[in-house]
Amino acid sequence: MNYYCVNILFKDKSSGDYSEIIPAWLSDCGFDSFTDDDNGIKAFIPETDFDEKAVTEQLEWIKQQVNISWEFRFIPDENWNREWEKNFDPVTIAGRCMVRAPFHQPDPNIEFDLVIMPKMSFGTAHHETTRMMIEFILEQDWEGKEVLDMGSGTGVLAILASRMGAKRVVAVDNDSWAYENACENTERNLVNNVTTLLGDEKTISEMTFDVIIANINRNILLQHLPSYLNSLKSDGKLFMSGFYEEDIPILLVEADKSGLEFKAKKLLNKWAAIMIG
Repeated sequence: MNYYCVNILFKDKSSGDYSEIIPAWLSDCGFDSFTDDDNGIKAFIPETDFDEKAVTEQLEWIKQQVNISWEFRFIPDENWNREWEKNFDPVTIAGRCMVRAPFHQPDPNIEFDLVIMPKMSFGTAHHETTRMMIEFILEQDWEGKEVLDMGSGTGVLAILASRMGAKRVVAVDNDSWAYENACENTERNLVNNVTTLLGDEKTISEMTFDVIIANINRNILLQHLPSYLNSLKSDGKLFMSGFYEEDIPILLVEADKSGLEFKAKKLLNKWAAIMIG
């Protein structure tokens, strides 16, 4: 299948703050795969779904929110895998975990080798929030734990928790693309104790967990935090990311209402991740 690529360039540093939301905006036009770096985002769409007028109108709207420029490029079918290889580099975290695509070679010295094909789902470890959550996971003891990965995206965090000894992992996302992608990636990584569900916070209302992982965004976290805390066992831990350092206090105020205390935080390029329990 032939594709079109829209190469979106950030015109100033603050534009990078929108690297998570721009793919969501473009998915309304049919874009189904994304890669990103410090300079911008590349968005891919099958030729059969490409409507230049509609896409341009959407990009013009995005430009009113974010300082960007863009260019279109046609990608013939025979160059598709090469395009992925060029734009999706493997990521190694803490010298222990590698997140790579199926076309990358494994590193025999890596303890946890995670093979992720992202499609349009969030979670390849290129973004600061996913990287920090992986760092948190690598630092914890997961043996025998029952774990929830809320807003699971590619399923990368759920897969890592499983590989580190979790007894049971439930991965929930309300996006059908993410759900299907997580199903594929759990199968690809040969983890058989990860249950992927298409749903939202109501899906977990009757479940309880030792650990909850939620890498979403501040507004959703604040809205759904009572549901997460209701499903967290009394001695459980909650890991959250998808927000900035200045957002930490308001999240801790909500957590304090349930008697949970701040345990640790990580910061990377203004993004934050916290552990409470």
